[in-house]
Amino acid sequence: MHIGFLFNHHGGHQVAHALPVALALLRRGTNAKVSILVSEGSEGEVRRMAAAVPGPTPEIIRLRPPSALARAANRASGRSIPTDIISTLHRNLDRFRALDALVVPEKTSLLLKSLFGLKSLKLVHTRHGAGDRAIGFDKASGQFDLVLLSGEKIRDRLAEAELLKDDGHAIVGYPKFDIAPPGRPRLFPRDRPTVLYNPHPSPALSSWYRMGPQILDWFAKSDRYNLIFAPHVMLFKKRMTASLSPFALGWNLGPRADHYEHDHMLIDTGSPASLDMSYTDAADIYLGDASSQVYEFIRRPRPCFFLNPRRLAWQGNPDFGHWRAGHVLESLDDLDAALAEVPRLTPPLRARQESLFRYSFDLQDRPSSERAAEAILDYMARQ
Repeated sequence: MHIGFLFNHHGGHQVAHALPVALALLRRGTNAKVSILVSEGSEGEVRRMAAAVPGPTPEIIRLRPPSALARAANRASGRSIPTDIISTLHRNLDRFRALDALVVPEKTSLLLKSLFGLKSLKLVHTRHGAGDRAIGFDKASGQFDLVLLSGEKIRDRLAEAELLKDDGHAIVGYPKFDIAPPGRPRLFPRDRPTVLYNPHPSPALSSWYRMGPQILDWFAKSDRYNLIFAPHVMLFKKRMTASLSPFALGWNLGPRADHYEHDHMLIDTGSPASLDMSYTDAADIYLGDASSQVYEFIRRPRPCFFLNPRRLAWQGNPDFGHWRAGHVLESLDDLDAALAEVPRLTPPLRARQESLFRYSFDLQDRPSSERAAEAILDYMARQ
């Protein structure tokens, strides 16, 4: 049996959701051959993470790059249309055809079956993150042969959408937690309460496009708080971002140069520390909108605030279930009032965060990556 793990994306944020499973398969010492297939956008993070985890050295194969035409089309679209990712799939069909199963953290790889005709290849979806956005439960989410789920919440929402196959899913926990860095890093010269501002790239849901620079200005003037600005790694990867559910477009202008000049503000738009939960561990307060990283933050309950500058009707909507973990703010005046005094987590909110976390993650004494590896082998044995 030959199992491939594909990392074909512009950023490295998906790597931690699947690579630990590949490494767990290697540690099991089974007869299955494991190959890790990487495009140039993900290769650095794959190699960094693989080197940091003890165990057998994996086979990492660099895929043929996309065609020049596909690259040009991607650039011409402001990097909003993934023609280069699709071209990489097409130019490496011989690699994929040689596999029995391909494990992926994203959904573009479904084109291997629907467009490129590899009907016999088993596609395994690890998903990435345990968030609530509607796009995580769209029709494509039910088209994989096997889906690995972090917990009951994902199972229930896929079942409600009639996207769950009885013999094609397994609850395995959250492999990313298996490789979390130990301890809480010290990041600032002065001990102040530290806020993590973590906006999502979706123009329909993100706070960045309507109030992000003003939020950085607010913290630049603050003598009370440290700020970690670590947005979703894809926020500034593209000149323009399109949101499909619901549809919206956003132009991505990064922080101004003066925002980098303050020693109580750390701005990180894509280093490994923005991917490995270093910042969710370091912060005392979470400030965000639609990112699933809030679920990684509430692994240790702390105050959370969610920005809603569009005044979306979110109450009772499961796509905003994570907003129940804290308080929803609609303006800078609301932010100013919320942080006028250092917030404390109330007992009812602590209980709610703990409940949301348990519902999202089925964690056991056994590492999640080992459970995921076993689920893949069991599924392939049944085939």
